[in-house]
Amino acid sequence: MDNRPIGVFDSGLGGLTAVRALARLMPEEELVYFGDTGRVPYGGRSRETIIRYARQDVAFLSSFQPKAIVVACGTVSTTALEVLRGEWAVPLFGVVEPAARAAARLTRSGKVGLIGTQATIRSGAYERALAVLRPGAQVVARACPLLVPLVENGRYRPGDPVAEAVVAEYLAPIREQEVDTLMLGCTHYPLLKPLIARHMGPQVTLVDVGEQCAQWVAGQLTGRGLRSDREGVGRHRYFVSDDTGDFAALASAFLGEDVGAQVEEIDITAYGS
Repeated sequence: MDNRPIGVFDSGLGGLTAVRALARLMPEEELVYFGDTGRVPYGGRSRETIIRYARQDVAFLSSFQPKAIVVACGTVSTTALEVLRGEWAVPLFGVVEPAARAAARLTRSGKVGLIGTQATIRSGAYERALAVLRPGAQVVARACPLLVPLVENGRYRPGDPVAEAVVAEYLAPIREQEVDTLMLGCTHYPLLKPLIARHMGPQVTLVDVGEQCAQWVAGQLTGRGLRSDREGVGRHRYFVSDDTGDFAALASAFLGEDVGAQVEEIDITAYGS
């Protein structure tokens, strides 16, 4: 058994979809979350910049001596994860493999949709993973650069006219291809799940990358004997790289509990390279 914390990071608040699932699956675990709110979004940046940011994020979380770090960011998982694994001994878990496994299992026709940031779509990582798990599967991919800013600004609820219009425009070409499964290739996107589900229709199964990643991590920690034997609920701490107010308000609404007193602002540029 191992009572060290689990680190989780994302470019902003999207990784809270993974935090919520981790807390539900492993309530005894201590979680330390970092949201790089001062530099969100990562998806439109160069590979070199994404890797530099990710190194700093991992360096910060490593200061807590975690037993594992969850890369709850589709952009970093597709662009920088293998680089990070070559530099750090701590187990690092990304979102690609768990989501691809779920899509391979759930698709009936082999036609799978994928939405993600520009960097995620450019990487081709989801397509490569799915090709191994479901040879012959057809992936219809679309970059959706406006979705992360919408979520970060709290514009993700059903009925929001801007969110509804943007989601409809992005999903129309994918829906026309008659996919039966859609991978939400960014952990921000599950916050838009009700809108996405309505636009895609009941015949399309949505793969929530945060949820799938959390299930994968729980299984991996159990298999490696790294689960906590703590009695009761583990502590949750939240750190951001910009003002805590907006993050605390949105995080509290999403998680269903007041996290304001648990959110701290840090200078992420002081960590890593």
